[in-house]
Amino acid sequence: MSSSGAFAFSNRSTGTELEKLHCVTCPPTTLKRSELRLEPSERGIQCRRRAREKLHPRVMHSLHPEKVELFKSLEGWAESTLLPLLKPVDKCWQPQDHLPEPSSEGFFDEVKELRARAACLPDDYLVCLVGDMITEEALPTYQTMLNTLDGTRDETGASSSPWGIWTRTWTAEENRHGDLLNKYLYLTGRVDMRQIEKTIQYLIGSGMDPQTENNPYLGFVYTSFQERATFISHGNTARHAKQYGDGRLATVCGLIAADEKRHENAYTKIVEKLFELDPDGAMLAFADMMRKKISMPAHLMYDGQDEHLFDNFSLVAQRIGVYTAKDYADIMEHLVAKWNVANIQGLSSEGHKAQDYLCSLPVRIRRLEEHAQSKVKKGPKTGSFSWIFNREVALL
Repeated sequence: MSSSGAFAFSNRSTGTELEKLHCVTCPPTTLKRSELRLEPSERGIQCRRRAREKLHPRVMHSLHPEKVELFKSLEGWAESTLLPLLKPVDKCWQPQDHLPEPSSEGFFDEVKELRARAACLPDDYLVCLVGDMITEEALPTYQTMLNTLDGTRDETGASSSPWGIWTRTWTAEENRHGDLLNKYLYLTGRVDMRQIEKTIQYLIGSGMDPQTENNPYLGFVYTSFQERATFISHGNTARHAKQYGDGRLATVCGLIAADEKRHENAYTKIVEKLFELDPDGAMLAFADMMRKKISMPAHLMYDGQDEHLFDNFSLVAQRIGVYTAKDYADIMEHLVAKWNVANIQGLSSEGHKAQDYLCSLPVRIRRLEEHAQSKVKKGPKTGSFSWIFNREVALL
């Protein structure tokens, strides 16, 4: 999973409402006792989390017991359809395949070559690459999220069920992404690794609540969207790296994008199956997630300094085209077509309303973004990022 530019669109669409609900420097009387020990900026993160909960009150275990059983009955399907999309370890690339070999006599020469290639990478690109890497490194949070889903969670931590095997092996494949990008960026010498490591620790500690309600219908809509977003984001970082002259980095980002595409294929197959077996439930779940707006995995990103780090990172990604509001609408349009939403039959009256909403949503999103862009104040706006030693980068 990853986090980039138009993720700002999904968050900023409710930004005004969030600002009305909280102040970053909340008075102690509004904080829980455990939060009084936090630094002021960390308290702001807690306030933003609670503000989101006010907009969308927390619901848990919303899946009806009969539908939990549906997922139990799909274990055979999952074994024959999902597990073949995972690769055996021996057939997977490993981070070391694309890094200087430390046991080689030519190691230092290889590092010098890597640094020479990386010298051409502009700061705004580095911000996007670091942000994507940090999001990948928060992988423990994403495995935890998958294991909140009723009917598909890994009940023991080593379950032999196809759902448990999928979650663990998906996590193992994803783990290579952060490892590779982290080591690559470390070797460039262009970034402040300590600040990056702090951001990763803060992000894992903050967790995430995508409001999937322990409900696999909602959870797999969410992961379908996220994997598509990650595929696009890493694909764009690959394209940019090639343009800037770092072919090795382009290869790295392209390999990660290919993994994300394969994982997207698996998650979209699950939702496709749900549309086949329970069209009304799948339609309502898809509409529910889109009404809530997709909260991005790293929306609580923090480096110990910048309370608006995620928003600023998102603006940079939007500006240079790593991930944009247009991409958000494109993903929505892609999923509507992929799941043949417009032609689903056998819906209730609520299901038909959800169907109409979903089919019209991509156009609405594009219009809203065009309107939002027209309201953006013209002129330069910059921000500094601790990840690149507090150098200034254009945000707009």
